[in-house]
Amino acid sequence: MQYSSRRVERIPPYVFAEMNKKKARMIQEGVDVIDLGIGDPDLPTPRPIVDKLIEEMQDPANLKYPSFIGCAEFRKAVADFYNREYGVALDPDTEVLALIGSKEGIAHLIPALVDPGDVVLVPDPSYPVYRMATEIAGGEPYGMPLTAENRYEPRFNTIPKETAERAKLMFLNYPGNPTAATVELDCFERAVSFGRAHGIAIAHDSAYGMVTFGDYKAPSILQAAGAKEIAIEFGSLSKTYNMTGWRIGYAVGNGRLIKSLSVMKSNMDSGPFTPIQKAAAFALNGDKETIAARNRIYKQRMDVAIEGLAAIGVRAEAPRGSFFIWAKVPQGYTSATFAAHVLEEAGVIVTPGPAFGPAGEGFFRISVSVPGDRLEEAMNRIRHQLKFDGGQP
Repeated sequence: MQYSSRRVERIPPYVFAEMNKKKARMIQEGVDVIDLGIGDPDLPTPRPIVDKLIEEMQDPANLKYPSFIGCAEFRKAVADFYNREYGVALDPDTEVLALIGSKEGIAHLIPALVDPGDVVLVPDPSYPVYRMATEIAGGEPYGMPLTAENRYEPRFNTIPKETAERAKLMFLNYPGNPTAATVELDCFERAVSFGRAHGIAIAHDSAYGMVTFGDYKAPSILQAAGAKEIAIEFGSLSKTYNMTGWRIGYAVGNGRLIKSLSVMKSNMDSGPFTPIQKAAAFALNGDKETIAARNRIYKQRMDVAIEGLAAIGVRAEAPRGSFFIWAKVPQGYTSATFAAHVLEEAGVIVTPGPAFGPAGEGFFRISVSVPGDRLEEAMNRIRHQLKFDGGQP
C-alpha cells in the first residue's frame, strides 16, 4: 500500500520543522540551545486582548460553528483598520475575509486561482510556503531574484514575456521575510502596472506590516492606483499583537479574488474560533501604543545583534521593518557550513539562506524574537566561542 501521493513525495521536509527536530535532539543531549532561527514573538499578547477573549468565551453563542467568511464584527474591524492606517476603503462584506492565520489563506489562494501548469511568480528568496503550495497545486513556481543591488525588489522587466503570459499569480512580501527589505509605494505601483499589463493577480503578504522602526511606515499595496483591480493583501495579528498561536489573520482586496478564496476555504475548513475573532476585532480597534512599545524593544535587540555580528566581521544593515536580520556569511563558508559552525561551536541556531530559495545561498537569517538576555547570550557566544582562522570564523 502506498501511504502518500506522488505530490507529497516530491515535497521536501518543511525547513523549520526539521530545525525544531534538531533543536530537540540537542537539548536532550544537554546542549543549551538558543534559537535565532524561527520568527515567533516571545513577548506576550497584550493582557486586554486576552481578557477580551476570556469574556467572549463566556457567551455560548460564540462557541458554535463560526462563519466561513468571518464574523461581521471582525470584518468591520479590519475594514476600519485599513481606512485609518492606509486611507483604503473596503467593503467588509465582499472585500474582507477572515483566515485561520495568513499562512492558511496563502496556501488556499493558490489552488483557488492556479490550474496545473500555470506559472506563479515567487520572490527568491522568500517565505517557503509560496513555492511549496504552488508545487502542491500543480503550478510552476518561477523565481524572481531579489538582490541587494536592487534593494531586494523584483526586476519585472527581466521576466520573460512567455513566462509572464503563462503567469496567473505573483507574490510579494514587504517588510520582507527573510531579507527584512522594505519598500515605498512606488514599488507596488510598478508591480500593479506589470500585473495589469499581463493579467496577473498579485498577492501581497503583509505579515510584518506593523513591525517597523523610526519614521518608516510600511505601505499597503492597496494604496497603489488600480491595485483593487488585481490585488489581494494578507494580514496577520501574529506579529502585530504577538498572537501567533491564536491563528487569526485576514485577506483584503479585490472582491473576485476574495470570492475565489472563500469558495476554496468553505469547502476545506471553517472560520476562526469566534471568540478569537472578537478579541482580534478588539485589538484592531485599540490604540497603537503596545505596537510602538514592542517595536522599540525589537529595535534595541536589532542593535545588539548587529553589534554582535560586526564583532566577527559580518556587516549587517539595520532594517526598517520585520524582526529579521539578513546577512552574508563570512568568506570561505557556504550558508549551510556557517550555520552548522555557529550551532556546533556556540549552540546558536541561525537559518541558512537557501531555506528560502536558491538566491539565498551565501546568506543567513537571524530572528530577534527571543528574550533580550538570551539574545545577548547568543551574541556573546558568537563573539567568544567561534573559532577563528585567518580573521574569519
